Amino acid sequence: MSHFTRRALPALGLGLAAPAIASAQSFPTRNISIVVPFAAGGPTDTVARLIAQGMTANLGQNVIVENVAGAGGSLGAQRTAQARPDGYSLLVHHIGMSTIPTLYRRLAYDPVNGFETIGLITEVPMTIVARRDFPANNLQELIEVVRRDRERINLANAGIGAASHLCGLLFQSALNVPLTTVPYRGTAPAMADLMGGRVDILCDQTTNTTQQIASNQIRAYAVTTRERVASLSDLPTAAEAGLPNFEVSVWHGLYAPRGTPAPVVERLSQALQAALREPSLVERFAALGTAPVAQARATPAAHREFWQADIARWRPVIQAAGQFAD
Repeated sequence: MSHFTRRALPALGLGLAAPAIASAQSFPTRNISIVVPFAAGGPTDTVARLIAQGMTANLGQNVIVENVAGAGGSLGAQRTAQARPDGYSLLVHHIGMSTIPTLYRRLAYDPVNGFETIGLITEVPMTIVARRDFPANNLQELIEVVRRDRERINLANAGIGAASHLCGLLFQSALNVPLTTVPYRGTAPAMADLMGGRVDILCDQTTNTTQQIASNQIRAYAVTTRERVASLSDLPTAAEAGLPNFEVSVWHGLYAPRGTPAPVVERLSQALQAALREPSLVERFAALGTAPVAQARATPAAHREFWQADIARWRPVIQAAGQFAD
C-alpha cells in the first residue's frame, strides 16, 4: 500500500462519517413518523398521540402518528425495524414487545436486536370489565358466573399478543377456566362490541376503559394493580375483590430502528422526557388512569434493561400456555 493510500484512507473515513455527524447535530429537519401497531382509537394509539404532541413542541418538527395494525402488533414493529435508521421512523409499542419474541417463532425481523430503545413512557393498569348488562355485580359473582356458564361466555381481545389478550390469558389461568375468545383487529373495535353487548368480558387498559366506566357504558369489576387507581377510586383491586396475586400492568415504550445514530437517539430521548414533564400531558394521563414513568426510566439504557427483564418474565408464561401466533 502506498504512502498516499495509507494517509488517504483515514481521511476518507472521516469524510464518510462527517455527514452522519452533521445530520445528527441538525436533527430533525423534517417530519417524524411514529408507527402505532394497532388500530386508531385504542390505548396505545392514545398514548402515542399524546407523546407526539409533546415531542412536536420540543423538536420543532411535526411528529405524526401512523396506524399499522395487524398480527398482534408485529406488522407495525416489522415496518419500523426495517425502516431507514435515521430517527425519522419510530415505534410506540406496549408490553407486546416483551411477548412477541416468544409468541412468534418465525418473524421477518429481529424482535429484540432490531431496535434502539429511546425510553419508557408509562405503565398502565388493566381493568376487568364486562358488557353493561352482564349478570354479576362484583368480581366474585363474575367468577361464579364464568365457572358455571363457561361454554356460553366469551372473552374479547385485540388479537394475539395484544395487552387484552395477555391479561385475558392470565385471567383464564387464574380461574383455571378456558373461555371462548373473540379476537379483534385492535382494542377500539373490541370495546365497541363490548358496549354494544355483542361480547361478554374484556380485560383492558384504563386508557381505553376509564371513560366508558365513568359513563356507565360498561360494567367494571377490578383493576389489576396492587393499589387502586385515582381516576377509578371506587373500583377495588383484583386482590381486594377476591382474586389474589392477579397483577398486570401494560407499559409503553418508544423505539427506533437498530443502527440509528446515538446522538439522534439521545435527542429523541430528551424530547420524550420533556414531553413527559409537560403538565398538560400529566393531566391527560391522570384522566386516563395512568401517569408518566419517572424520568430515570425514560432513558435508552433503562428502557432496554427493563425490556430484557420483561421478556424473561413472559417467556415461561406463554410457553406454558402453549399459545403461539404462528
